[in-house]
Amino acid sequence: MNRKITNKYFEGERILYGLTDANLNGVTFGQGESPLKEAKNIELKNSIFKWKYPLWYDDSVSIDNTTFETMSRSGIWYTKNITITNSALQAPKLFRRAEKITLDHVHFSDAEETMWTCKDIKITNSQINGDYFGKDSENIYLDHVSIIGNYCFDGAKNIEVHDSTFVSKDAFWNCENVTIYDSTIDGEYLAWNTKNIKLINCTVESDQGLNYIDQLKIKNSDLIHTDLAFEYVSNLDVEVNSTIDSVKNPISGKISAPEIRELIIDQEKVDPAKTEIDCAKIDEKTNHSDLNQLPKD
Repeated sequence: MNRKITNKYFEGERILYGLTDANLNGVTFGQGESPLKEAKNIELKNSIFKWKYPLWYDDSVSIDNTTFETMSRSGIWYTKNITITNSALQAPKLFRRAEKITLDHVHFSDAEETMWTCKDIKITNSQINGDYFGKDSENIYLDHVSIIGNYCFDGAKNIEVHDSTFVSKDAFWNCENVTIYDSTIDGEYLAWNTKNIKLINCTVESDQGLNYIDQLKIKNSDLIHTDLAFEYVSNLDVEVNSTIDSVKNPISGKISAPEIRELIIDQEKVDPAKTEIDCAKIDEKTNHSDLNQLPKD
């Protein structure tokens, strides 16, 4: 039978070290590092963590309606099989080198340097605020998630996103295998140095976004006030519904848009014959080195 701990206040380092098969309800962990280190098969509800390193090297943890206060920083490292629901996560650097993570209806008020080098992550119906979220992590699923903070998912792999919002400079840099559906992305320099990224039914606003990419697919999307796009991008498959402010030096593939205000091709840098431009209107400011590429009446 599981041990039950109810309405308790604990202080002290490693106060419940190695706890196994336990239900905790209404518990507050005050000052003292690593209160639940090396715990296993823990269910925690209606509780508060106030101090550092609460859940290190744990396995099979379920948490509901619980608060991680600011000083519970670096809280969940080297832990696997953890679920957190309906909780307030105030501490930075909260997840590192953890795996099999499920989060639903959580709020990260300071997600700085959080979720680094983790894998098998599912986040739904949640808000995340902070820079450098998700660095070098892999196997990530997001649905109805809002991220406000720069540099999210730098170096991450295998990301699937649905119905989410990103306000983030340098989002999805150095990534592999990113697919984003029905989402909004607002931020400069989107997805540089990434391989295999797809944007389906999305709205993007990005100064100098979507450059230095191999395999970029965009379908039924809007690029709002997006300039100097697709520089040194190879294997383009782009169909957008909006005007693109400017396109610069794409390497290969196809771009389809109702209007490109400025098309810049430098034949010393790229071969214009390798990129098909399907566009009803290209502004007369266009600086295009090969007039044969311009649309004909």
